[in-house]
Amino acid sequence: MPFGHDMVHSLATAVDLVNTSPSTGGEDRLDSLDGLGEFVDRWQISGVGELGAADLGQVRALREAFHKVFTAPDQATAVIRLNTLLSETRITPRLTEHDGHSLHVHYFAPGASLGEHLAADLGVALAHLLVEGEWERLRTCSAPDCERVFVDESRNRSRVYCDSRTCGNRMHVAAYRARRRA
Repeated sequence: MPFGHDMVHSLATAVDLVNTSPSTGGEDRLDSLDGLGEFVDRWQISGVGELGAADLGQVRALREAFHKVFTAPDQATAVIRLNTLLSETRITPRLTEHDGHSLHVHYFAPGASLGEHLAADLGVALAHLLVEGEWERLRTCSAPDCERVFVDESRNRSRVYCDSRTCGNRMHVAAYRARRRA
């Protein structure tokens, strides 16, 4: 995909945020402030002060809103869902350099809560993906027992599993064994 580092980072952050939900087949990794703090640290989200219960509630609601964008049945529905999310966010684009990262754009308003910060930055990254006509890159894993989401970054848009080392390998081994039994 011809996107800059900051957009690829924002898309990966959105994927990880959605996949922290039990609705994607795993356990809730945002079940506490510690889980939220680990998420913030893992993705090096800047400008975050002390986290509170309100932040946790906002981010959990936001992850479900992003999940609805990823699982939209068509692009028009994804656009409506993303526009709804973005309409509730204060967006103030500004250029910034911090923490050793080169010049990039932040979209969240100064003083924004963590939820607003994520909604703005991650929502704009998803909006750019939709504008570029790349909606089909938003996928759900094809493994029957996995509901995780991912962004297909392959050149020919052929990725079908959230992780080739887990779901992909498991499905390929199962197919091989089925062929051997036949």
